[in-house]
Amino acid sequence: MFIDEAVIRIKAGDGGNGCMAFRREKFVPRGGPSGGDGGRGGDIIMESSERHNTLVHFRFNPEYNAERGRHGEGSNCTGRDGEGIVLKVPVGTIVYDQATGETVYDFSRADERVIVAHGGRGGRGNQHFATSTHQAPREHELGKPGAERVLRLELKLLADVGLVGFPNVGKSTLISRISAARPKIADYPFTTLQPNLGVVTIGEAPHENSFVVADIPGLIEGAHAGTGLGMQFLKHIERTRVLAHLVDVSDASGRPDPAKDFDVIMTELASFGAGLEKKPMVLVASKIDVANRDKLAKLRKHARKMKLDLYEISAVTGQGIPQLKYALGERVAEIRAGTYVAPETGARKKAASPRKARKRAQARRRIPKRAAFKKRKSPSR
Repeated sequence: MFIDEAVIRIKAGDGGNGCMAFRREKFVPRGGPSGGDGGRGGDIIMESSERHNTLVHFRFNPEYNAERGRHGEGSNCTGRDGEGIVLKVPVGTIVYDQATGETVYDFSRADERVIVAHGGRGGRGNQHFATSTHQAPREHELGKPGAERVLRLELKLLADVGLVGFPNVGKSTLISRISAARPKIADYPFTTLQPNLGVVTIGEAPHENSFVVADIPGLIEGAHAGTGLGMQFLKHIERTRVLAHLVDVSDASGRPDPAKDFDVIMTELASFGAGLEKKPMVLVASKIDVANRDKLAKLRKHARKMKLDLYEISAVTGQGIPQLKYALGERVAEIRAGTYVAPETGARKKAASPRKARKRAQARRRIPKRAAFKKRKSPSR
């Protein structure tokens, strides 16, 4: 079961109370105060782990209480500190405060630790209140309560490449060909009901490189208004470096215009509001083995218009798969190194040369012949 959101209630341990006691030992008359301090309450700690890939364990156990500190005792004995609790979360989890909406922490790497609720401080015993004029104090402190808060956990998968497109365009088949991921594949829409991750390796050892690909459920028109399934999973490609936009160029989709399919998905990405439409993107024509030539020609023309690289692949026969893998790997490597330069998208008119600009300016200043003749003509006397 894939769970990417959860709300939990946490309570750190309270501090132990300080003790009020006096020494009552043989041969020690008027021994004075000997009350020990209370122990500190346990903390609630969150730690990112690569062994977890879902928040399902928080869905069925939403409350966590750390141990309180023990009270102080006589003979200046300090109470034992309470044991804390370590909560394991997947890498990519963002922790929000449910009451204020503030971001508590963003776990972007493995083995990160953060205290999300501090335990209460233990109270002081009466030994700390003794002075030269107040030698038998009966004052002592109570332990401080531990922090209590409600947290909202949201998981955003960390991937380098995100696969987007209509349902049944071949995203799951593609990720099964280029990685070890084995998602469900069938010939009906919305086969993918949850995001899938796959690790793609290119090159040969010891010079091989790898990147992570995320496959999300297909988008349809109106997804930003709640239609379909994919919109609720688009947050999992917010952190991707590159988007691979798959468009079906066969007749199986039942949609006649692949350029319109591209524009519909781009509209849904823009409606999500996270700047997904501005990410580096490659265009992929899928199912090239059974392609409709007219649809493929339209998609090629649209790719040239949008200044996007087009890769024609067939996940069934393997045609174009190696070229796409290496192209995605090179694009990811450039972005990681900070050397990637985004191409200009859309059609843009070429700037006129200085000579042509001067001629146009002279043509605008030139006076028509009739107007010049009327100005030169003088009235007869």
